[in-house]
Amino acid sequence: MTFIVTTSHKPDAKIAARAKDLAAKLGVPYVSRRRLKDYLKLKPVDFYYVLDRNGQLSISYDNQRFFFHPSMAKLRLKNFRDGQRDHLIESLELKGNELILDTTFGLGSEAILMAHFLTQGKVIGLEASPHIYRVVKHGLEHYPFQYQWMYDAVSKIILINADLKKFIRKVADGVYDIVYCDPMFEVPQYSSSSLNPLRPFAVYNPINEEDVLEMLRIAKKRVVLKTRNTDSLFDSFKTIKFDRISGGKSSGVLYGVIEKK
Repeated sequence: MTFIVTTSHKPDAKIAARAKDLAAKLGVPYVSRRRLKDYLKLKPVDFYYVLDRNGQLSISYDNQRFFFHPSMAKLRLKNFRDGQRDHLIESLELKGNELILDTTFGLGSEAILMAHFLTQGKVIGLEASPHIYRVVKHGLEHYPFQYQWMYDAVSKIILINADLKKFIRKVADGVYDIVYCDPMFEVPQYSSSSLNPLRPFAVYNPINEEDVLEMLRIAKKRVVLKTRNTDSLFDSFKTIKFDRISGGKSSGVLYGVIEKK
């Protein structure tokens, strides 16, 4: 995929300098916004990074825009505080001091939610796609969060650009208290407007039984897997047995918990 770096319209000198630095770091051209239209006529690209006047980083392509935002974390915590169940939080059974490995970080909304319930713990997130990693890491560091709890939550998150299959096989036994995995659904949910712009950059690498056994090896307490009730992930396991499975009927999302014996 070919890409360049630019800015939003009428950037100040500081934003332009930061965009130039990013382009140099990535080894791709920096194109000023006023020259962008003419540049793309001569040298079409698959997408381009945009650093806007507020210091936020996004990706633009085909009239789509992929950017970081914490909206689902905000909504889920609000619902939880209003008395609604959150099956992920229930499945994790957090004490507050856990070291959690989130093997499929994505936009990070679930990691932010998990981190909120940690008083002394940390969430280590893995994101295989370099482009998703870059946009989301920038967002975690620079997004103007509306609430203090979000700033506190992201301070407990460390994001790493790594493929989960390779990463977990290099980890020693029992390093993490909990390992969480939310692989891409077999049937994409195109009604999810927040995820649709991300899809062209996502790494589609289904997990298998061997991967889950590796997750169990490096976990002290439990492994939590997420899927949809229409997917075959849970049924594909021959030797792995879930201690419990919970989920919402309306969402069709299931969380399967495997306790470390």
